Amino acid sequence: MTPHFVDANGQRFAVFERPGAGRRAFFAHATGFHARSWNEILRRLPSDVHYYAVDLRGHGLSTKPDPPYSWSWFGEDVAALARVLELKDALGVGHSMGGHSLALASALAPEAFRDLVLLDPVIMPESYYTGTRSGHYARKRRNRWPSPEVMFDSFKERPPFKDWDVAMLRDYCQWALLPDGDDYVLACSPDVEGSIYENSGAPDANLYGVFGQVRANVTVVRSVRGRMTNDGPVDMGASPCAADLATRFRNGREIPVEYSHFVPMEAPEFTAQVIAASV
Repeated sequence: MTPHFVDANGQRFAVFERPGAGRRAFFAHATGFHARSWNEILRRLPSDVHYYAVDLRGHGLSTKPDPPYSWSWFGEDVAALARVLELKDALGVGHSMGGHSLALASALAPEAFRDLVLLDPVIMPESYYTGTRSGHYARKRRNRWPSPEVMFDSFKERPPFKDWDVAMLRDYCQWALLPDGDDYVLACSPDVEGSIYENSGAPDANLYGVFGQVRANVTVVRSVRGRMTNDGPVDMGASPCAADLATRFRNGREIPVEYSHFVPMEAPEFTAQVIAASV
């Protein structure tokens, strides 16, 4: 897809666009990912659809304000982008944090989206929203790499990456890094990623008061393999999605899956089929 830059909500966003004569579709990625995480899925989708994929703030080639990061920013950004791009009755597709962002954006800009596909979104049980948590392990991620190839080789046999489609992992590594001198650094820094995770339970991340404003048809693809908890060992593949989320929307339905939280990365073919059904 061809990248260009769009100013919205006081930020500059890298938007990757693949023109088509038909309906428009907007894709929002997960925390720590980037617009080109969708490459393998878009390759499998109908060619007549007009696709947009964005690097959310703090990620990829977009503006990177210093932490802390508020979850409401991302939904507000997507709503602002939808207005600038003049989206109307579009399809919105979001994974993880991207799903949260699209749900909020759909409430803020209801004319923009007619259908949403939320892939194991980080919309947790309401009881989880009790405040911020400090010291997330993402802050300890390795930030500097000699090349995307070294990153790929380091990840390919480790969980959760060992279960990913190989092409999806290669795209993730290729575009998760930016040149920095003779080396590369993460396009979403460990401090930014850590701040986003630490604020996932903050009051402004709680969308339970806005679900009624979402008029779109909502498909929630929810992982049932494992549940995220506030204690115990870290399971990067555990689902943060509330079990009753689909029932909270006016027009919601659920597709339960046995994949982990990383549904698109593990199953791009299946993900594309679900999305194509809503195009």
